Amino acid sequence: MGADPWTASGRHQPKPMMHDPEKSDSSIVPVKPANKAGQPAAELAEGRGGIERNADTQSKDRAQNRGSLSQARERIREAAARNRQEKLTTLLHHVTPEALEDAFRRLRKDAAPGVDGVTWEDYATDLTSNLEGLCGRVHTGAYRAQPSRRKYIPKPDGRQRPLGIAALEDKIVQQAVVDLLTPIYEEEFLGFSYGFRPGRGQHDALDALAVGIEERRIHWILDADIRSFFDTISHDWLIRFVEHRIGDRRIIRLIHKWLKAGVLEDGCRIETLAGTPQGAVISPLLANIYLHYGFDLWVQQWRQRHAAGDMIVVRYADDTIVGFEHQSDAEKFLADLVERLAKFGLSLHPDKTRLVEFGRWASRDRARRGQGKPETFDFLGFTHICGKARKTGRFQLRRQTKAKSMRSKIQEIRQTLRYHRQAPIHEQGTWLGMVIRGFNAYFAVPTNSAALTAFRDKVTIAWMAMLTRRSQRHRLTWPRMKGLADRYLPKPRILHPWPNTRFRVRHSR
Repeated sequence: MGADPWTASGRHQPKPMMHDPEKSDSSIVPVKPANKAGQPAAELAEGRGGIERNADTQSKDRAQNRGSLSQARERIREAAARNRQEKLTTLLHHVTPEALEDAFRRLRKDAAPGVDGVTWEDYATDLTSNLEGLCGRVHTGAYRAQPSRRKYIPKPDGRQRPLGIAALEDKIVQQAVVDLLTPIYEEEFLGFSYGFRPGRGQHDALDALAVGIEERRIHWILDADIRSFFDTISHDWLIRFVEHRIGDRRIIRLIHKWLKAGVLEDGCRIETLAGTPQGAVISPLLANIYLHYGFDLWVQQWRQRHAAGDMIVVRYADDTIVGFEHQSDAEKFLADLVERLAKFGLSLHPDKTRLVEFGRWASRDRARRGQGKPETFDFLGFTHICGKARKTGRFQLRRQTKAKSMRSKIQEIRQTLRYHRQAPIHEQGTWLGMVIRGFNAYFAVPTNSAALTAFRDKVTIAWMAMLTRRSQRHRLTWPRMKGLADRYLPKPRILHPWPNTRFRVRHSR
């Protein structure tokens, strides 16, 4: 399943109370590169080792590099759009020191190091020399992918999710290759695929699903969960899928190196025969490629050839919701989907894959049969419920924060508060305010006001419980605690528009 944006923090230890946000360079303006095509921006950004450079010159060089990189990626996109049936055979020459520097600067500076132990700051001390050496190894074939360092993070259900932390140079090269391949596959991917794509996010997928349920003839929902998707991807099938569009054997060899690099756990290297490491820079794109050929194209054909009624599809990474007008279509699709996934080494989770009656007429139809309320389903951190509008009484899709997500977040807050129990109240309150604002930034959608209020109340109670344990002679009363909450914790308010409003803005057609 896709990572919940508030529970998959990727860290075991409590987070620090305060941190300074990264500063972005907003003064960079693209500049037209040199007209001589023989030696493009490589000369413009070449550093002079051991000599201090003027800050304005560095900014100018970086702006020129970014302009040339964006032009190169646009040419790649145009070539992919013109030749949809042909393979692109010359791509690796776009991996230049400038492209590697651009990839390096977009990596997280505070990310945990891989097996090499090299941090972002360490690598930046001699960046020009390091990147030129890395670029040379990539082009001569001397580059070797290092195994990922295995780390486990807790999942909301109590299990452990394995993550692979790649070495820094592997991250740099992977990001540069992702930058090359993304414009190619953006011409291939279908409209109902939303996960890890530029210009698309989780709320775009949620909006599309809400509009489809409310405005299309949808009576049944299939919540399809692929069992251990990232761990069971077939390397052979993945390479074959990539080769449909990529004919540059050097790019293929790089991907093959990353897939076969293995993981390092407790000092032992474990060979990986299947799957892509969760947490690797390249993994989201490879997962989308795998599901594009293994699922998306097949679903598109199935809808055209077999569906007797209306049908909608929304996929975010390996989280998929399919809506149907007829129960017979839903049952046939589910049976065919099991066979389709088995062909590519995948399977549905029997306990998490559910077919539920849902939609505008679900409550009415179930009441006629003497059944209870329609079942709910979860998608991207929200529980979707068949409800009614207060004023009109008509069907309204209600979305509430998933209970597991809220419990997990409250537990994380309690642990962090215990870790910083003796911190000043002002510092604690400021941090908790940031947490609530971050929570609301994702979950503050229409129909979710009650959950937002409940979350703020639970945070207030957790904060008070921690403050009363700081001393046996505390004088903290509830009115005073309420005053602290009103001072530091923002009150809930809806931040997102109604799904159909934003959907029509994004898709004006």
